[in-house]
Amino acid sequence: MPRIVIVGATSAIATHVARRFAERHAHLVLVARNEEHLRAVAEDLKVRGASAVDLYVADLRMKAAHQDLVDRSVTILGTIDAVLIAHGVLPDQDECDEDVDKAIDTLMTNALSAVSIMQRFALVMKKQGRGVLAVISSVAGERGRPSNYTYGAAKSLVTQYASGLRARLRGTGVHVLTVKPGFVDTPMTAHLPKNMLFAAPSHVADAIVRGMRQRTPVIYVPWFWRPIMAIVRAIPERLFMRLKS
Repeated sequence: MPRIVIVGATSAIATHVARRFAERHAHLVLVARNEEHLRAVAEDLKVRGASAVDLYVADLRMKAAHQDLVDRSVTILGTIDAVLIAHGVLPDQDECDEDVDKAIDTLMTNALSAVSIMQRFALVMKKQGRGVLAVISSVAGERGRPSNYTYGAAKSLVTQYASGLRARLRGTGVHVLTVKPGFVDTPMTAHLPKNMLFAAPSHVADAIVRGMRQRTPVIYVPWFWRPIMAIVRAIPERLFMRLKS
């Protein structure tokens, strides 16, 4: 019976990941801000086979909640087999350009809170001598673009921190997985016109669970984002600055 913590459990991708673990009769600790939504997700997971579902309601922008979240998870689960950090927001870049506080809030939510929670769970897993720590970053973190550089900068920080943490924990029995989705058809992107680059959240969830099981260091979802981003990273800065998006 796997013992799993899912942070940002009401997001579309996280919910599908939780369903995969529920089918394996996992004991789940779900973390999110909206209690009503969280309870609805929990009831669905119980029907799908979860052995137990515990809830932790918190605004993850508040650092004071992070250590309590980790301590409560240890108290509930004992040994933690895996953690998925999946919370985040997709801000309007124009609003961030005009409102510095909104930009800072975005960085706090998407980057600093993720790093804070990731590091605290890493310490627990290192003491255990085992565990998988997965964090959702984004291909947006690979190069700053005018249309979403605040979001991209946050994801870039998450990617680099996870890379260093993975190297730091090598040989301890703890594995860190970085997930880099491209466009995903979720409520977060409901305002964007859809095209063939959009992936279904269920597809992304399958890739995450497979990556956690196989202890893959980094996954791009879908796979074609890896060569696409290699090309994007190779574009000279002067040329890249002329691109509109």
